[in-house]
Amino acid sequence: MKRTRVLYLEVADKIKEDIFSGKYPVGSMLPTENELEELFQVSKITVRKAIELLATDEYVEKKSGRGTTVLSNRPYNRLSKAESFTQILKDSQYEVCKETIGLEKISIKKDDPLYSMFGSAAVCFKRLYYLNDQPYIYFVHYLPKDMNKMKQKEFDKESLYRLLTQNNHIIDSFSDDFSATFLTDEEKELLKTDSEIAIKRTRRSTTEDKEVVEYSEAIYHTDLHPYHINYET
Repeated sequence: MKRTRVLYLEVADKIKEDIFSGKYPVGSMLPTENELEELFQVSKITVRKAIELLATDEYVEKKSGRGTTVLSNRPYNRLSKAESFTQILKDSQYEVCKETIGLEKISIKKDDPLYSMFGSAAVCFKRLYYLNDQPYIYFVHYLPKDMNKMKQKEFDKESLYRLLTQNNHIIDSFSDDFSATFLTDEEKELLKTDSEIAIKRTRRSTTEDKEVVEYSEAIYHTDLHPYHINYET
């Protein structure tokens, strides 16, 4: 019994990796049960358990007689029923693009709050999101030091959370705090604004063992667009 559970988890994880990589895009059909049995050399029961798990986490939808459709490729899909703000923007009439403005490994002193999360070193990843060609969100992400092996082009083209997942940093939960913040001269210049105050979102993403795999700060130029969340009931 224990081995069966291990097998179906392994199969589910491999299918999930293939969804994240784009092998099975959103809207496409997974191989049939018979094809998955052959591919993984496992029993039909194991395949069905793996598909049931993926369906529970809302990555796929299985319909009798019609096969299994891929619904989502978000690594943190099961964590929240709230649609991501960047996805809301992309689905709107606004043109959204992003630019990497910094990627480096940094040293952390013991009196720095980041030390308790990452130890003596971390990767600092900075980027700007543009809304209709105007700077809108300034992100600063702090990540585990082993993410330093990733090239900038990988950060440019891939979802940050997908990169973390591919490097075995599996996010189990995240928490967001929002506050008003006074903008520094550097932040005003980056966001091209004269405003003194902006909304700041602080995020902490953790594994099942409560290990921090991302700490980030995002500053929003809300004169361009208010922060908005759609919740699914």
